[in-house]
Amino acid sequence: MKPVLTSLAAMGAVGLLAACQDQKHDEAPVPRPVLSIVVASQSERIVGFSGTVEARYRSDLGFRVLGRIVSRDANVADLIQKGERLATLDPVAYQLAVRSAQADLASATAQLENAAATEARQRTLLQQNITSEAQFDVARQARESAEAGVSRARANLAKAQEQLGYTDLRADFDGVVTAVGAEPGQVVQPGQTVVSVARPDVREAIIDLPESVGRGLSQGTRFDVALQLDPSIRSTGSVREIAPQADPVTRTVRVRITLDKPPESFRIGTTVTAMVTTQALPGIELPASAVLERDGRTLVWIVDPATKTVSPQDVSIAARNGSSIRIANGLTPSARVVTAGVNSLTPGQTVKIADETP
Repeated sequence: MKPVLTSLAAMGAVGLLAACQDQKHDEAPVPRPVLSIVVASQSERIVGFSGTVEARYRSDLGFRVLGRIVSRDANVADLIQKGERLATLDPVAYQLAVRSAQADLASATAQLENAAATEARQRTLLQQNITSEAQFDVARQARESAEAGVSRARANLAKAQEQLGYTDLRADFDGVVTAVGAEPGQVVQPGQTVVSVARPDVREAIIDLPESVGRGLSQGTRFDVALQLDPSIRSTGSVREIAPQADPVTRTVRVRITLDKPPESFRIGTTVTAMVTTQALPGIELPASAVLERDGRTLVWIVDPATKTVSPQDVSIAARNGSSIRIANGLTPSARVVTAGVNSLTPGQTVKIADETP
């Protein structure tokens, strides 16, 4: 009797297992959640580029004479006024030159007085017929030569005094110090940059644009400029200058945008984002993660809105730009394209749109 019961129990277990397997086959596959977007062609697009705020007017100031710096009164970020002293050279050699020029002037003045007195005597003697015309001419020439010597000595004194004044480096306008190029004790050549000063009243945004974007701009093109630390702080500006040539390494074009009454927080050196509306290139733009390249084919996964299944679609690429790809052919506007996990999908697979409510 026991063998019969054991056989019946085994048969029951087998039947139950078969029923469970049949039930599993009857169940529908679980839809896979995917990220997707509905594509659309764009006639215009807003693009933003990082840049910095710079002063439009900036001067690299240096001494006009050779010397050793004994003091530098300006440091980076200092606000300075017109005429304020920025640095000083050792003035001893130039002070001695002034004293020498003063002595030369005194000597020339004495010679002029002596020559003038001699000429006056010779004129009196000539009127009395005591001296000759030739002697009077010699006295007159001596007086004229002495006058020229005085003029030369005065010019040398003025030059020496001017060079002495050049030992003080002073600001030509109100501004802010942006850089220093020399330290006290250093011997500098004439014209060597000691302090760089910028005028903060006229500020510009300096940005480097891709050559394809930069060539589509013109002087006067409007930009919206936002502070990167706080995008709510904004200003506007227009293109003042476009570099005639692209950088040979980065292939970017430098553009200078004059800001319209920028807020105080747009300080020199701060980072901003400049945005402009440009004409979009032909085609449809997709994230690079949406494109699958397999077996020499370039394709994307299209979601059927009725059946919620995916199917591959061959496309051709017009351009690649970092994280985005522009599709030339193969897609139509309003198509829903999967943007993530494209390597693990299969044709006809049921999916669930991640942003849809169940």
